[in-house]
Amino acid sequence: MSEKNFKRTLVTTALPYANGPVHIGHLAGVYVPADIYTRYLRLKGQDVIMIGGSDEHGVPITIKAKNEGITPQDVVDRYHGIIKKSFEEFGITFDIYSRTTSETHYEMASEFFRNLYDKGEFIEKTSEQYYDEQAKQFLADRYIIGTCPHCKNDRAYGDQCEACGTSLNATDLINPRSAISGNTPVLRETKHWYLPLDKHEAFLREWILEDHKEWKPNVYGQCKSWLDMGLQPRAVSRDLDWGVPVPVEGAEGKVLYVWFDAPIGYISNTKELLPDTWETYWKDPETKLVHFIGKDNIVFHCIVFPAMLKAEGSYILPENVPSNEFLNLEGDKISTSRNWAVWLHEYLQEFPGKQDVLRYVLTANAPETKDNDFTWKDFQARNNNELVAILGNFINRAMVLTFKYFEGKVPARGELTEYDLATMAEFANVKQALENNLEHYRFRDALKEAMNLARIGNKYLADTEPWKLAKTDMPRVATIMNLSLQIAANLAIAFEPFLPFSAAKLRGFLGMEVCDWTQLGSVDILAADTQLQEATLLFEKIEDSVVEAQIQKLLDTKKANELNAWSPKPASDNIEFEDFMKLDIRVGTILEAELVPKTSKLMKLKVDTGIDQRTVVSGIAEHFKPEDVIGQQVSILVNLAPKKLRGIESQGMILMAEDADGKLRFVQPNEPVRPGSEVR
Repeated sequence: MSEKNFKRTLVTTALPYANGPVHIGHLAGVYVPADIYTRYLRLKGQDVIMIGGSDEHGVPITIKAKNEGITPQDVVDRYHGIIKKSFEEFGITFDIYSRTTSETHYEMASEFFRNLYDKGEFIEKTSEQYYDEQAKQFLADRYIIGTCPHCKNDRAYGDQCEACGTSLNATDLINPRSAISGNTPVLRETKHWYLPLDKHEAFLREWILEDHKEWKPNVYGQCKSWLDMGLQPRAVSRDLDWGVPVPVEGAEGKVLYVWFDAPIGYISNTKELLPDTWETYWKDPETKLVHFIGKDNIVFHCIVFPAMLKAEGSYILPENVPSNEFLNLEGDKISTSRNWAVWLHEYLQEFPGKQDVLRYVLTANAPETKDNDFTWKDFQARNNNELVAILGNFINRAMVLTFKYFEGKVPARGELTEYDLATMAEFANVKQALENNLEHYRFRDALKEAMNLARIGNKYLADTEPWKLAKTDMPRVATIMNLSLQIAANLAIAFEPFLPFSAAKLRGFLGMEVCDWTQLGSVDILAADTQLQEATLLFEKIEDSVVEAQIQKLLDTKKANELNAWSPKPASDNIEFEDFMKLDIRVGTILEAELVPKTSKLMKLKVDTGIDQRTVVSGIAEHFKPEDVIGQQVSILVNLAPKKLRGIESQGMILMAEDADGKLRFVQPNEPVRPGSEVR
């Protein structure tokens, strides 16, 4: 598709779900790239707004509210505040960050639905869905629990089994039960409205597959896959008491499905920001609409939402949807339910003043074409080896030398050598290279171009060695330092979209009052005699102990998850009471203990059973030291037939309990009793 000139750009970011904070996966997939792109357009003086907000409806929020004994509004108020503050502190420059519980949104979503309803764009269908007769309500998929027909997990949800990952329909579950009352639900008829996506399939196929071949391969490929499977009508309403009420008669107790409701939030938030001119950004064909999303939202933003806009008839369609893939964490998929994440609000507390370090790492390692992995060791290495050793090192050297030789003022440039001219030529095209990558949403490559400027500066200083020339040729030193400071000024401009806090700090060092994108690549940004400010370090090294603490934090989380995920094995088959009565279990005291040679698990024990003193061989050597078990009281099965183990006759069995982490514990009385006491 040929490039088109637009008068303005509307940037939207996926609405984070307000039932928890945001984590680095959200940042890498959506918010850092969107902010880089928006900052870049602002630097160029273009008309651009960035719209964000919290997605505050849906079943997970009602479940969290019920579990905590609070209202859904309480839940979204809490997390909307956390998310909004985190974005602000991290430097994500929304023009507005609102929410889908706002009055403006309720009005806009209702009006949008009603417009489509009045135009006959919906179809009505009656279907059978599970109903809780005690709770007197239809059950959303997540409110239905039962046994997975595939793996037999008895805690599967009505939409998915989280044990085996299989997508389910609620009616697939074996022995379904209501998560609200615990009762068995019944099937009852209910009416809903559906958007017939199949009606728009031909349009979508041409608009995406023919008109937008320039979209990223992961986006284009997922859309093609869906279109090739054939589109089906999709419900736009559901039975729930939390959400935007369906604004038609006969729809009591029904709300707009969150997938229909949420993207309208882009429109309502724009209207809240610009009540008089919002339509210019949504209905004027000279507006470029760009959705920044994660790959789990591709279908909604490329197929479903465009079908909604097309059906309404007066809105523009997205020009691009530059979705990223997923970011994993230390080799494992980020999971909010398992707390396997680096939460933004915690990072901001634990790494104060280091917003740009995380912005840099997430951009340098962005999952633009495939899933990527965030590790704390890589975080440390990129900070120490790139931000500190390359960018920070060059700036520090240039500033220190200028203060040493020229009292902190930009020296006048003299005659240029061939090497000077060659160095200038190396970064003369940086503006074009950056723009080409940024315009095509290649933020990782754009960042490399910006960092390459710092490499050029370091090499220039290393090659020219002004500290040696200072004894014999100060005019030459002045020229070298002038060019070095011009490179520093270029870095302040080039890094502004990526590292806004550090770029602002650098501009302060250099006395740059404005950041002018048109000057990028120039060697005349700083005028001679400009007074510089005393510089501090732009970045500081991150020590091993800091990242080791973060790694340990994750390991503790993993261990806690394993303990929480543990469940006892099912009970064995029933036995008769008479069989149980045959077991003679006594309390005994361990008198002696030693390891069995040439084994790792066996320990030879001498136990006072009250009846006698006998030898027992027990597989506890991996869990206890011999000296630690002497004197311990244990439960021992004394009428077990003797058995030889490694040539030692064992005359009984010590009873043990196995923890969720696999560690053995003695089954013993909670206070001392006489050996031989029966266990009943």
